[in-house]
Amino acid sequence: MTTAEQVLDAPPAQPRALREPVLAGVWRIGTVAAAAWLALGAVTLIWPNKEVGFSDWNFTTEFGGAAIAVALLLLAIALLGARAGRIGRVLRPAGQWLVAAPLLLALWEVATAKLGLLPPPFFAPPQSLIDVAYEDWRRLGLSTAHSARLLAHGFVLGAGVGFATGVWIGWSRIAGYWVHPLLRFLGPVPASALLPLAFFFAPSSYAAAVFLIGLATFFPVAVLSWSGVASVNKNYYDVARTLGAPEWFLVLRVAVPAALPQVFVGLFMGLGASFSVLVTAEMMGVKAGLGWYLQWAQGWAAYANMYAALLVMAVLCSGLITLLFAVRDRALSWQKGTVKW
Repeated sequence: MTTAEQVLDAPPAQPRALREPVLAGVWRIGTVAAAAWLALGAVTLIWPNKEVGFSDWNFTTEFGGAAIAVALLLLAIALLGARAGRIGRVLRPAGQWLVAAPLLLALWEVATAKLGLLPPPFFAPPQSLIDVAYEDWRRLGLSTAHSARLLAHGFVLGAGVGFATGVWIGWSRIAGYWVHPLLRFLGPVPASALLPLAFFFAPSSYAAAVFLIGLATFFPVAVLSWSGVASVNKNYYDVARTLGAPEWFLVLRVAVPAALPQVFVGLFMGLGASFSVLVTAEMMGVKAGLGWYLQWAQGWAAYANMYAALLVMAVLCSGLITLLFAVRDRALSWQKGTVKW
């Protein structure tokens, strides 16, 4: 084989950002992260808390001990280098975050528990979240389950109807003439603005909340599905018709797969909109859920509980987005290598 043929047959070189990190020697960022977590534990344990209106913050010792345990674990992984195995490969891309996280937690700890610059009960240190998880995990867990169920019902309903409506508008000229103007006129209206009407006409507060969440999901999914179907290359249809494809084949096997990238964009947008409506709906009429929990905590001036609920909301939303990304990657695996991934 000649040199030119060897060059042509060689696999393309990957950019440096996409290459597998070399796990040789000591992981230096890991040692810096271990030092940062050790400093957080030392500040928490050695520096006494400032007593403001009550004896002390609970779980201070446990929080400091946990920070030191994380520091020792990171130090061991950093010193092992390549011998750390899979856990080392997983943690290395997050090295800078592992340094930033304890620094932010230390700043939070000093501003609240140590110096009292952010006065209680409006502000609470990190260990207060451990206290909430220990004392009120039943109510918080039940509220999270209620919110997840309500979000699932509303999101699935809105996404399904929105997808079907978008495909219908993009494929049918009659639907495009009659339904598309209504969608453009009524779609931008915030779902929360219809809250009084929803609770008046719905048979229950739960049904009203499901309707509002579904409505918030419906508009972006419908618009992006319509846009995806309408932008499919007409040559695809001509080739399929030449091969004798019926009408349903053109819709289900040509238009829908080609529109899936934009459909997933609509799903991501709908998920964010549904979360905002979820909190509003639960604050107004639903008897359980994270929105209800936030209102309950605010009414009792239990701001640590409120911060814990906000943290659970962030974790829940981030987890659902990650799950949707995994579904997107699997459904659109055929696009890898043809479009920017």
